[in-house]
Amino acid sequence: MRATAAVLLVLCLLTLSHAWDCQIVANIKNLMQIDAGLGQVVATDTSQIPYYLVGDKWIRMPGSLRHITVGPAGIWGVSNGNLMFKYVAGNWVQFATSAKQLDAGGDEFVVGDNMDDVPWCLSRSASLGFMGADSSLRGIMLPGAVKYFSCGPFGCWAVNKNDDIYLMSLNQDCQNKGWSHIEGKLSMIEVATDGSVFGVNSAGQVYTRDGITASKPEGTGWSNVLMYMPMKHVTYDLGRLWVISNSGFTMVCKH
Repeated sequence: MRATAAVLLVLCLLTLSHAWDCQIVANIKNLMQIDAGLGQVVATDTSQIPYYLVGDKWIRMPGSLRHITVGPAGIWGVSNGNLMFKYVAGNWVQFATSAKQLDAGGDEFVVGDNMDDVPWCLSRSASLGFMGADSSLRGIMLPGAVKYFSCGPFGCWAVNKNDDIYLMSLNQDCQNKGWSHIEGKLSMIEVATDGSVFGVNSAGQVYTRDGITASKPEGTGWSNVLMYMPMKHVTYDLGRLWVISNSGFTMVCKH
């Protein structure tokens, strides 16, 4: 009864969250990370089991992953041994580049960072062309040091080990002009396929970037998305904000 009451209290609080109508996702537990893009949702749990959402059912995918991403470049994942994989014809195929975290939300290219926080980019031709383990394709190293990296149609956002926030313009061939510092502090950041940017800070607070357009990719400022409990991960797609709390709840919110 106490557990049920706690869940109902959480649900009531979340429903009041700054004009976001949030509902607990009851049919999945202990998610560690989640990613949404192009109408698709993927996730991994604390046992490193990857899932793909079909309707309201979470379908278990093969393999074991601690990070997974979906976007215009396909579905990619990272294993506990920092091995990088692409989902090809129902199976995970290993890629030569190692990764700690990666993102497939760019314009059909993939970005990520390794265990030394070195960021890299896999061009559109390499990302889409990779189909098997015999490929000799490699990622292109980028300047700086980041711990979390995500791209969308208007640019790529990243945070470093100090939670500093940066923005980079990156094209399909991984050409860029370096990083621009953005005010604020975030522990992780995600860019949606429509260009929206959301992130979580070290206190578990969720923020969204206002005023992002093609002509002003840096936006105008941060707004707090009030959640009434600490969060650890966030992703957004097609009007739905997916959040994972520090206490193990997964919620989906609509504005």
